[in-house]
Parts: sequence; C-alpha cells; structure tokens
Amino acid sequence: MSHMPWLYFSAPPHVAAWARVWQGEVHAALTAVEQVVLDPSCFVAEEANLFAEPHRTIRVGARASIGAHAFVHGPVSLAAEVSINPYATLDGGQKGIVIGEGTRIATHAALFAFDHGLARAETIRAQPVRSLGIVVGRDVWIGAHATITDGVRVGDGAVVGAGAVVTHDVPDYAIVGGVPARVISHRR
Repeated sequence: MSHMPWLYFSAPPHVAAWARVWQGEVHAALTAVEQVVLDPSCFVAEEANLFAEPHRTIRVGARASIGAHAFVHGPVSLAAEVSINPYATLDGGQKGIVIGEGTRIATHAALFAFDHGLARAETIRAQPVRSLGIVVGRDVWIGAHATITDGVRVGDGAVVGAGAVVTHDVPDYAIVGGVPARVISHRR
C-alpha cells in the first residue's frame, strides 16, 4: 500500500482491518515527533518523509494520501482526498503550500514555495531566501516530474503536464505544458 496508497481506501474488509491498525501506529508515531494534524481517515506511508517543526505544520485532510518516499516539509495543507504519490516533493518554505480538495500530484513532481536571490555581488549560498507560497486549487492533476515554483497559483480543474516547469499562475481548467509551462488547451 505504501507505493499505491489508493489501495488503502478500496481494501477488502480483511485487509482494511489490519491496515487501519497499521495507519493508527504510523499516525501516532508522526504526531509524537512532528507538528502534524492528520485526519484519522488519511493514509501516510511509513516510508514518507514528513518534516513539520514548530510553525511549519503539516495538515492532511480526510481520505488524503501521502505515498512512500514523498518528501513533505511544512507548512503544507492538504484538503480532503488529495493524493501525493511516491517520490513527490513539497517544500512549503515560510509561506506554505495549500492543496485543494481532490488534487492529484504524480510521482517525482516538485513544489517549492521558496526561492533564492541571484545578486552577482553575493555567493549563491549567501543569497537571501524569499517565500511567497503556492496555492493549488481543487481537482488539479500535476503530472510526473512537473515542477511548480514559488508564488504560483494553479487554478481549479487545471492539468499540469508531465515535466512542465510552472513559473506563472495557471488559469482554472487550463492544461499547461513545457519549459517554461504555457497554456496548451483547456478542459472546458
């Protein structure tokens, strides 16, 4: 189930019984050491990497899931039925990432809610870091290996194609692709 979290929600009764106990143990272990708020019905793979120090809370809604080896660094808020697939990366920076209900984030997708300065007078490692945050609407599909950069809002019902690099806001129901991503179609 860790690599295919959707199986948790459709498991036959004899599997669901032990899986609920297992998830209770995973939830207890996470809430004991991290600033996480987990709906009892959500699924978090025990191999997922959640980091939520004080003031960087991670909230996971009802029937949402986080797959194996996903990296989630708060502040991050996942609404109900959000799916974070294995190896996805979400780093909330200071301002955070908010993901709307029913959104799907594919394997190896990356959302970074921070950026570094580029002034030539300073070394890269000495540059100031900014954070504007990222907002992803409801019912969005973010394809495998897509990247969403700081300050972007992805509208409801949008699709971000595999491998796209999103550096500007995406309108509701738009389909975007490319590097940098641009609107290539609409779902309406």
